[in-house]
Amino acid sequence: MSTEPINDLIAPPAPDALPDVRVSPPGPASRAWLARLAAVESPNVTCVGPEFPVVWAAARGAAVRDVDGNTYVDATSAFGVSLIGHAHPEIVAAASAQVATLAHGMGDVHPPSVRIALLERLVALAPERLSHAVLCTGGAEAVEVALKTAALATGKAGVLSFDGAYHGLALGALDVTSRRDFRTPFWSMLGRNATFAPFPDPRHPPRGVSPEAVLEHCLGAVERALAGRASGSPPIGAVIVEPIQGRGGTRIPPDGLLTGLRALCDTHGALLVFDEIMTGLGRTGRLWACDHEGLVPDLLCVGKALGGGFPVSACLGRADVVAAWGPSTGEALHTSTFLGHPVASSAALAALHVTVRDDIPGRASDRGEVLMRALRDRLGADPRVRSLRGRGLMIGFDLVDPSTGSPDPAEAFRRTCAALRRGVLVLPAGVLGETIQLLPPACVTDAQIAAIAEAVAA
Repeated sequence: MSTEPINDLIAPPAPDALPDVRVSPPGPASRAWLARLAAVESPNVTCVGPEFPVVWAAARGAAVRDVDGNTYVDATSAFGVSLIGHAHPEIVAAASAQVATLAHGMGDVHPPSVRIALLERLVALAPERLSHAVLCTGGAEAVEVALKTAALATGKAGVLSFDGAYHGLALGALDVTSRRDFRTPFWSMLGRNATFAPFPDPRHPPRGVSPEAVLEHCLGAVERALAGRASGSPPIGAVIVEPIQGRGGTRIPPDGLLTGLRALCDTHGALLVFDEIMTGLGRTGRLWACDHEGLVPDLLCVGKALGGGFPVSACLGRADVVAAWGPSTGEALHTSTFLGHPVASSAALAALHVTVRDDIPGRASDRGEVLMRALRDRLGADPRVRSLRGRGLMIGFDLVDPSTGSPDPAEAFRRTCAALRRGVLVLPAGVLGETIQLLPPACVTDAQIAAIAEAVAA
């Protein structure tokens, strides 16, 4: 077994570094590490091929360096996590100070003070009326808490979700995730309490059908399900929705979806749950994506950018809704060993401070406009590109076969690998993997944006 240290082997890149590919990726050091990984990791986790992936060694700002010393512009923010940038110095300082004083607390028993401070700051920034929260470690757990809360508050286990939705892979979250490839192997274990409505995706309206009609069709399906008129629909206590579908392919619904869902939930006594794990804390150009339509859900899930790189998430809710759990009597009905982990809480506090002080939503809006202009210039005449779209720094475009117009996931993956060779990290998204999704950090520079646009056009 190898015993060499794994820290400080590769110097971190400058935050504004441009692509510098010295060894065609994946290079020999990445391949060696991936061989070691294959010997010890379950084979279902990391997909390894001749062109992808590389093994990361260091990152700062909007730049990543691999174990071969190649430098990349990160147009993924590591699944959207590093919205304020990798290894932000204030987060590093906060986490370092915390780990030296109190590295671990006691979950739901003896609370560390930093956990309380994080909760106070988080609810102060939350949409109005969302005054109480449960801290978690990942997005799927936050969704689990939301689903449990809704069931307790309404007495109804049924949940309405949407085609293309992705809410995580824990069993409860998986039940409201629409991807069959994720659900089918565990079908016998799922509660099967979810009803799926069509998502009003303006990219592909039926021929001759207006976006307004697409939205009306969606809301009509929701209304029928909430009223109990949908075939096989269990009594529904909650509607869960991503204001912009993330893993589903940066699917931006027409204005009016969230407002319509709010009205229908109010009419039928259901709770409205927003999954803002990817969209929350500034990525779309507003602090919360629900701010674009000026409304408030009953429960809101946040994660990814919350911890600035550390694993922390939360489910926020109205006091009267969260009260359905009842007071703790010594054994919390939902908890975990690492609930409110002090180091993650300290990092999250620092991330929230930077988000507000540096106007990360405004920065995302500005950087998103610059990136969209660069992409239009580079992709506008490409016959394989369809539906360039975005809000803030949540941007996507689809790859199609130009002769048929059908989705072309193979071309999306080819461009992902081509971008890697040019020193830019991107990922496919969409149900078929036909979408190139761009989620760069808000600190991305003009020169780095130019490199992103150049790479995805190759």
